[in-house]
Amino acid sequence: MRLEEAGAADLPAIADLMNRAYRGPQGWATEKGLIAGPRTDAGLLAGDLRAAPDARLLAAREDGAIRGCVWLEPLGDAVWQLGALTVEPAHQAAGSGRALLAGAEAWAAARGARTARLTVVHVRDGLIAWYVRRGYRPTGETRPWPYHDARFGTPLRPGLYFVVLDKELS
Repeated sequence: MRLEEAGAADLPAIADLMNRAYRGPQGWATEKGLIAGPRTDAGLLAGDLRAAPDARLLAAREDGAIRGCVWLEPLGDAVWQLGALTVEPAHQAAGSGRALLAGAEAWAAARGARTARLTVVHVRDGLIAWYVRRGYRPTGETRPWPYHDARFGTPLRPGLYFVVLDKELS
């Protein structure tokens, strides 16, 4: 997979991919049963990019098609937020996520990142374990689920929150 900065024309395809991967019925990374409704849309992605001008949404292409994406944003002190790591559901569990994550970490490190930070919904034990196997460690910090903001979907259970994980990049 080749990583490149996503352009405005890529946002509808990326939003579709994210919705299928996070909220669809297939793939091991789905949030089915936890959160309902769309994960995002092209307008929200465009708004997020305008609101965070230093952030980048990278598209992972293979044979000309977008097969994955990842959000990278410098937070300061050489810490970069890594989010929305998404792989085409049909390509999950085949090493694509590992490759995308490694590519995103290298991309950020080449731009000065020394630490990658991400958040995961606390009940996603399998996903948290996946990141831990790739060198991420829980920081002990948590962040509340944005229950007041329908842009993130409709939680299907109370008490959701995010755990924060960090990884030192070489």
